[in-house]
Amino acid sequence: MDQDILKNYSKEQLGRFFRQMTLVREFELRAIEERRGGLIPGFIHSCVGQEASAVGACEALSQADVITSTHRGHGHLLGKGGDPKYMMAELAARSPGYCLGRGGSLHMADFDLGILGANGIVGGGFPAAVGAALAFQMRKEERISLTFFGDGAINEGTFHESANLAGLWKLPVIFFCENNLYGEGTPQHKQAPIRDLAKRADGYGFPGVIVDGNDVIAVFDAVKEARERALAGEGPTLIEAKTYRYRGHYEGDPMVYRLPGEMDKWKKRDPITAYR
Repeated sequence: MDQDILKNYSKEQLGRFFRQMTLVREFELRAIEERRGGLIPGFIHSCVGQEASAVGACEALSQADVITSTHRGHGHLLGKGGDPKYMMAELAARSPGYCLGRGGSLHMADFDLGILGANGIVGGGFPAAVGAALAFQMRKEERISLTFFGDGAINEGTFHESANLAGLWKLPVIFFCENNLYGEGTPQHKQAPIRDLAKRADGYGFPGVIVDGNDVIAVFDAVKEARERALAGEGPTLIEAKTYRYRGHYEGDPMVYRLPGEMDKWKKRDPITAYR
């Protein structure tokens, strides 16, 4: 990280980046522990290792902006202001949870915070985010939507349909791809014929940006610029944040698909350690 870049931020903002990333990491580790202990039923899809992309993106949004999330969405919800207490209650299927304990990890939402919902359906957040952006445009509101998704979801039909409409109508939406190199256990190079997924934006008439997904400030700057562009009526941006998840697709995944030494290489670029 270029030390001169840090001069553009207050100590409060720099500290908040660190605290938020640490909060996401510790929440995930505790959730994994509680699932092993039997408190949490169902699956946990951990985002350990991807904290910088979630926090950097959400920190660049306003309170009025909205997001749609994924099955790996705890970091997004915490980044947008979610309360760990109510989130953990939801994971444990308890009534004080955000969705009264009925949504669980995959379907948490809080409209008051601008969280339109995590989604257990891969690619399910695209239409909701584009619909919200259309509403903002029609009502002439100074708001945008951001939809989080993974490298596997960009191959779903809902992405192409949503991107086409958003590009055509220049909607105030950001498509934010967390490319962690694997769709479940399938490496990205076996899912798509291109290495840089941001190139997909060219076909829909809006910019595609590649960013280091392990650098919280780089992510923040990219989303901030895309947000300003959207509010100026210039339409969507596709941001591809290249990152990596340390855990399996789900807790219990044997991860036999990992290459030897791959994990160690990425842990040397840990988003929290490097930032500190």
